[in-house]
This record gives sequence, C-alpha cells and structure tokens, in this order.
Amino acid sequence: MTRKVLDAAITSETPEGIMIELRPAGITVRCYAYMLDLFIRFMIGGVASAVLLPTMKGVGTGIVLVLFFGMEWFYPVAFELTRWGATPGKRTFGLKTVMDNGLPITPAASLIRNLLRTADFMPAMFGFGIVSMLIRRDFKRLGDIAAATLVVYEQKIATKPRPLDIEPVAPAFLLKPEDQAALMAFAARVVKLTAERQDELAAIAAPVAGCISSPDPIVTRKVLGVAQWLLGRRG
Repeated sequence: MTRKVLDAAITSETPEGIMIELRPAGITVRCYAYMLDLFIRFMIGGVASAVLLPTMKGVGTGIVLVLFFGMEWFYPVAFELTRWGATPGKRTFGLKTVMDNGLPITPAASLIRNLLRTADFMPAMFGFGIVSMLIRRDFKRLGDIAAATLVVYEQKIATKPRPLDIEPVAPAFLLKPEDQAALMAFAARVVKLTAERQDELAAIAAPVAGCISSPDPIVTRKVLGVAQWLLGRRG
C-alpha cells in the first residue's frame, strides 16, 4: 500500500526481516530540543564560571574554556551513545538519534554528524542545515546525510500484542516441548516480520500442519493455526 505524501514515516527492514517504522522529527521540534540543550549547556557553563573564575584566576579561565569546548563538540556525542540515544533536550520532546536502519547510533556516526554541524551552520544560523531539512522528506541535515543517521520520534511499545485472527489447527503429529516453544515464539513475533520472512520461517515448520514445505501464505496461516492451538485458543 502506498503511503500518502504527507506521511513522513519511513519503513526499514532489519537483517532478521523485522520491519521497523521510523517517524523522522521535523525542524520545529528539533529546534525546540536544540534550544533546551543550549540552555542546559549555558547553565552548566555559567555555574562553572561563577565558581572557578573568582577562585582559580587564570587556571579557572583555562578550565572553563576547555569545558565550553567539550560541551560544544562532545555534549551531543556523550548523550547519543547512551541507551537512550538522545540528549536531554531530545529526550524531553520524545526524540532519539538512530542509524538509517533503526539500529542504535554508532560512535563513529555520532562523531561525524556532530562535527559536521560546522557545515550545517554555514553561511549563518544553520542556513545549510535548515535548507537541507526543509527539502528532504526525512528531515536530514548535512551531518545526518554524511553519517547515515536519523532523528526520529521514540516509538511507544504496546504492552499487549493483538491476538492473531487465525483459526486454530491441531498439529499433524505429537510435538516435542522445544518444537512447541519454537512455534509459540514464532506466533508471538510474527506481526513484526515481513510477509516474505513469515512465509520463509513457516515453510520450515510446515510439516507440523501436514503441509508441504513451501513459502506460501496459506502454509503460513496453517502453521500459525497450529501455534494458536498450542496456546489453547481452540474455540
């Protein structure tokens, strides 16, 4: 099904065949997050200056300058490499930075995207960065393009998966406990798999439903029906 142009969602497939829907964050919310991070850095620098400059004189000045330098270039990197993948500003607005395929950002990618803020800032006030975000559907600035990263809305994880609407099917023969567990695990994660990956995995388990091993949607439904039967959903 083709998405509407106004829907900025991007679908990415992991090596395991799991489809991940990513929703890139637009320029407005990213601007709010940046301003909040800028305020936090300003407060840290202000407190450090107030404490160190009157007491340590020249040494204090050096420490404050190093602190400002570190916050300017490595403040985003330090937070992006945490398990949240976001600075405090981004976390406040429900954003995080990930790789294009939805996986956590790597140290190299984080360094690249943040060092290239210099290019995004040119010619003034993030001119190139703003233009890049406005003309791209994924709202990438130049640093994101070079590092293959995305700033996306953090996904809300559903607490209860929706039960499959599939008729239970009794297995063709008695299954071992480990085989039963494998089928139930397949049914639990099937909604996260692409149709092709579903059929591929179901073909492996086809004999339990009395089917010929074939990557076919009908076979997949029968295998999932066996899983529903094992789960006790027998109508």
